[in-house]
Amino acid sequence: MKVFLASRNAKKLAEMERIMREHAPAIEVVGLDDVPAYDEPVEDQPTFEGNALLKARAGLAATGLPSLADDSGICVDALNGMPGVLSARWSGPPKSDERNNELLLAQLSDVPDERRGAHFTCAVAFCHPGGELVVHGRMDGRVLHGVRGTGGFGYDVLFEADDHPGRSTAELTREDKDAISHRGRALREIAPLVADALG
Repeated sequence: MKVFLASRNAKKLAEMERIMREHAPAIEVVGLDDVPAYDEPVEDQPTFEGNALLKARAGLAATGLPSLADDSGICVDALNGMPGVLSARWSGPPKSDERNNELLLAQLSDVPDERRGAHFTCAVAFCHPGGELVVHGRMDGRVLHGVRGTGGFGYDVLFEADDHPGRSTAELTREDKDAISHRGRALREIAPLVADALG
């Protein structure tokens, strides 16, 4: 049973497959590098949900496989919810986690601890011949003053989750991060719905 995930991020694909297999052990998650190339849509929607649907619809149309896509990012209170949907491209092209993290730290350099609140949010869209649905996940926490840890990806090295104070999400075990992450929460919610739809 194959499901297409509109991503090239190997860590994201592995995370998706781990969580999906709890509900559908026979499932195989394939990514963009596993299917013939197609014109990927420009993520130009103002919401995470809009971008996730855009990518999942394009994936279904191009591959014929039931398709999942997510759009996620960090929303920082002191920046009025930015970077938000621009998280992956915050420092401009080409995409770079390192430059994004450096820019965010610079923008918050004079912001005290009590005003460094932030949350990660994720929208996961599932499109299949029988319909489509979207679920959301959220992880609350704050932005640290410097990079910590080597796990995860994106802004994980700068984010301390409320559920695991004292460590960045890049310092958590894979299992601990899956349990509390915005994407983990959304995937656990959508996985049984995907399994039912493919049943």
